[in-house]
Amino acid sequence: MRIVAGKWRSRPLATLKGSATRPTLDKVREAVFSSLGQSFAGGSMLDLYAGSGAVAYEGLSRGMDDAVLVDQSAAAAAVIRANKRTLQADAARILNMSDTAALKLLAAEGREFDLVYLDPPYAQQRLREVLQFLADHAMVKPGGSVVLESAREDSFTGTYGPLYKAREAVYGITRITYYKALEGASL
Repeated sequence: MRIVAGKWRSRPLATLKGSATRPTLDKVREAVFSSLGQSFAGGSMLDLYAGSGAVAYEGLSRGMDDAVLVDQSAAAAAVIRANKRTLQADAARILNMSDTAALKLLAAEGREFDLVYLDPPYAQQRLREVLQFLADHAMVKPGGSVVLESAREDSFTGTYGPLYKAREAVYGITRITYYKALEGASL
């Protein structure tokens, strides 16, 4: 696995051994970031099920100011920290805790994000609940995006507060669903 574009382009990333995690493929990451505009002029990112941290490190490589990477697995957190050291990604904050604990902590801190990436293990998805939490706690900035990576057969509809479904795409066994936060909405 490697960083696809930006200041760390082509830099390799460590990944977890075994089948406990399912890393986001380079081609899927490239497609997601292409649809979001290739690069960023700053902003904050949340990668809630970070695995190796590849998605958040891709965002930082492409211009995000900072990223919060969350994974409840101690082994995943160790890999994320190793990749942070390799890339010298000082703007990465790593939280080794459950998604629920991390969301509560970040909401209590008043954090808002320009980009939230959600890629939980397919069998353990609670994406609708997470979307509702993000909306209820105004954690996505107006104009910001939430990207859901799920199994191809999954379907997401509806709005969650100011978050509305903008589009979706399928890549092999993976469905990517994009939610956007209304611009000018008072969250």
